[in-house]
Amino acid sequence: MSKRKVTTLGQFIIERQDDFPYAKGELSRLLRDIGIASKIVNREVNKAGLVDILGEDGTVNIQGEHVKKLDVFANEQFISALTCGGECCAVGSEENEHVVDIRSDVSKNAKYVVAIDPLDGSSNIDVNVSIGTIFSIYRRTSLSGPGVLNDFMQRGTEQVAAGYIIYGSSTMLVYTTGRGVNGFTLDPSIGEFCLSHPDMKIPKQGKIYSINEGYYVHFPDGIKKYIKYCQEEDDKTNRPYSSRYIGSLVADFHRNLIKGGLFIYPSTAQAPKGKLRLLYECNPLAFIIEQAGGKASDGYRRILDIQPTDLHQRTPIVIGSHDMVSKVEEFLRKHSPVVAV
Repeated sequence: MSKRKVTTLGQFIIERQDDFPYAKGELSRLLRDIGIASKIVNREVNKAGLVDILGEDGTVNIQGEHVKKLDVFANEQFISALTCGGECCAVGSEENEHVVDIRSDVSKNAKYVVAIDPLDGSSNIDVNVSIGTIFSIYRRTSLSGPGVLNDFMQRGTEQVAAGYIIYGSSTMLVYTTGRGVNGFTLDPSIGEFCLSHPDMKIPKQGKIYSINEGYYVHFPDGIKKYIKYCQEEDDKTNRPYSSRYIGSLVADFHRNLIKGGLFIYPSTAQAPKGKLRLLYECNPLAFIIEQAGGKASDGYRRILDIQPTDLHQRTPIVIGSHDMVSKVEEFLRKHSPVVAV
């Protein structure tokens, strides 16, 4: 019996290198560096309960959130890998208030900057729920010297690559360079990410909606009415839909990408600009979902068209199966016509 050929992440990137003749292998090496750091983070995530790495470290990040020890560890690992790799000149991280200059002798002419959420869903670490890493890669706009904030102030349409790693029952790296979406599962026996989900596509219509209904009373009327729509019985549209909310963005997004569905984090009375960050959460996932045939919106406009003005800018988001996102937009425009951003 012939065995199916195994394609590793490194091999796949090399094979696709011709898609980016201007990059001369730099983007490939940058993706490789992110893959290496993710393996180290995965190792620590999997043994977190056995070592003194669970819980909070006693500090609060720029978002006003209590920092977990694994947050700090993941942030350090990705910055270290990107620094050593030499293809990135600056990092914009959820864990750092300002842009981090990582130039060295090997990276002084680096052409890329990386926006990253090193450990998304970290509030779930202590209860063993899937968490992840989200990243976005841009070509710098400044000509030389240290990477600056303006290098990150680019619309999502300017991303050259984006992806996420999910640390769950298996560890997967999913990424796009604007030519489809491919998923790689970590094979612990050889320590390599292997192509397991080629050319990923999200169903145009799904049966899952993901939203924290605990905040229902604070949602815009359009979102409230959409939730009621999801709960109604209607054979033609296969309703009611299933409500599935993990509370870990990467985990909810990954499930919906594979099975079909949508994730909603709208504006609320307490967070009128939304909660999720545009640069290193919403933009990379929006790039992925569009490449997979889905849609990402703030409820009124395309996520990738929003002009960033701040490193930690927040936005509402509706992301997932194309027809489901369009239906949410329809409800918002009808029942909540004022753009809440």
